[in-house]
Amino acid sequence: MLLAARRRLPLLAAALLLALSQTGCNAVLLLGYLIGGPPAIEPDFHKQTGQKLEGKNKTVLVMCYAPTELKWDNDAVDYELAKHVAYRLNLNKIKVIDPDRVHAWLDKNKDWHKAVEVGAEFKVDYIVHIDLKDYSLFEEHSSDLYRGRADVVVNVFKMDEDHKDGNMIYSKDLISRFPTKTPVYAYQYSYANFKKMYLSTLSNEIGVLFYEQFAGDDIPNTALN
Repeated sequence: MLLAARRRLPLLAAALLLALSQTGCNAVLLLGYLIGGPPAIEPDFHKQTGQKLEGKNKTVLVMCYAPTELKWDNDAVDYELAKHVAYRLNLNKIKVIDPDRVHAWLDKNKDWHKAVEVGAEFKVDYIVHIDLKDYSLFEEHSSDLYRGRADVVVNVFKMDEDHKDGNMIYSKDLISRFPTKTPVYAYQYSYANFKKMYLSTLSNEIGVLFYEQFAGDDIPNTALN
């Protein structure tokens, strides 16, 4: 252990010298990045509610609603977005009900009225309900430029201990643009590839409401090459 520590000293010294060559707060930030990595950003859900979705005995259900007019051009967007978000949460140690099971149940049961009814069916602890108000893969008023656009309301319901009913404990409006700075020409990407990229981006924008992200993680969203 002592030998390993000694080997690290030249690296730390170099980092310190580099940081000191900067001025003001930049030096402190740079040194912090070099030693500890970028700072973690606390999920908004945790900040607002004091609760976390991850936990050994917690199960989460993800569902998405899209109005009929949005599905004319994006037939399965509700299912696709729910599946992407569920994947993101699972990847970050949040136990999520298989979205295929949820989709199959919703497809067979059209008479449900409240999200907690679906939660009761699957006996989960939390429901992440995504209300998709607007969605498109194209820049506004253009068919030649890609830019993912979405207007989303993310609601979270917490089920009671008996898993028969629950209440909304969190709501967040989210406006998404990808790329954030400028659109890209449609000839640069196939429709399927761009859709996959945007659903991945949008699902992460929703996901980071519930799991940590790090400063700079959103840089790839600003532009595409």
